Amino acid sequence: YVPGWDCHGLPIEWKIEETYRAKGRNKDEVPVVEFRQECRAFAEHWLGVQREEFKRLGVTGDWDNPYQTMTYPAEATIAREIMKFAANGLLYRGSKPVMWSVVEKTALAEAEVEYDEHTSDTIWVAFPIRALTDAATRAAQDAAEQSGESADDVAAAGALADDLLAASVVIWTTTPWTIPGNRAVAFSKSIDYGLYRVTKAPEGNWAKAGQLYVLADRLASDVFKSAKVEAFERLRGVDPADVAWCAHPLADAVAGYDFRVPMIAGDHVTDEAGTGFVHTAPSHGREDFDVWMASTRLLVERGVDPRIPHPVDEDGFYTQDAPGFAGGRVIDQNGKKGDANDRVIKALAESGHLIARGRMKHQYPHSWRSKKPIIFRNTPQ
Repeated sequence: YVPGWDCHGLPIEWKIEETYRAKGRNKDEVPVVEFRQECRAFAEHWLGVQREEFKRLGVTGDWDNPYQTMTYPAEATIAREIMKFAANGLLYRGSKPVMWSVVEKTALAEAEVEYDEHTSDTIWVAFPIRALTDAATRAAQDAAEQSGESADDVAAAGALADDLLAASVVIWTTTPWTIPGNRAVAFSKSIDYGLYRVTKAPEGNWAKAGQLYVLADRLASDVFKSAKVEAFERLRGVDPADVAWCAHPLADAVAGYDFRVPMIAGDHVTDEAGTGFVHTAPSHGREDFDVWMASTRLLVERGVDPRIPHPVDEDGFYTQDAPGFAGGRVIDQNGKKGDANDRVIKALAESGHLIARGRMKHQYPHSWRSKKPIIFRNTPQ
């Protein structure tokens, strides 16, 4: 029996960082070689302690020659094997969103996350509909021509299409800072949706009388209540699949968001809360990423760039992939909320596409080491 130890990993690094913090030292100011040497010494110490404990238990093995991931021959073999993958063309670099701790500057596995109460900003945002699918346009015309022979019927079909093109799809999110990363809106094929008109609203209200919104029928009343709308009416049913793409809600206020936001179907969308639509930022959510990747062919057909941006860096700051928000920060090195939410909400209000906002307490993922909130961000993999 050859005993073996995995000597690498965040738990060891975190223990060394704890000793630094106790002495008032900043890990980022420590030379990386010195830091690694301390990690090695820590691993060697506990390897020795555990080896003696196993011996006392009566476990027999080659204790003088154990396998260790940190021996130089072992590290060389690991590097040699990964180079074989590269030489054979089997190694590639992509990206995907992961749970990320700004405090610890590392990705976290599901087992390293715990959930704790957190107060989040919530917003309801309108995405203006800009184009219908070719199939939807043809179907409306065919239905009008078959249902009656008068020009009025055809005109009515055109009016219904015009109403939809004057409407907006509404989303709800507890992470306003992810809006710069929005690339799509997801809907469910099993939810009933309607086209609604605001008929009465207070003066100066974000949601104004006459505006048209597409919402899940089950959630419409709740949305209008949150938006302080005093009266509304349902005009007709709507199939979100008829919508080809919307405009980004920041397009009217911030340069860099004049791209198409397609409507895509997703099994993760429900009408239990929100609006029946899901703001989809493939850089900031696993389900968002999955539905985006599954829709690649549809995206290309609709003239949408399928590339996934990197709007937030490892320190929680917006990058150049979040135009107009440079310098904004989602969360700081101490785990405190930055100014990203406030900046995005202000921009949405200026664009005229914010219809409501609020705050809510809910269970939110935290790092089990630092006990601080984490974020979801796209990282190279």
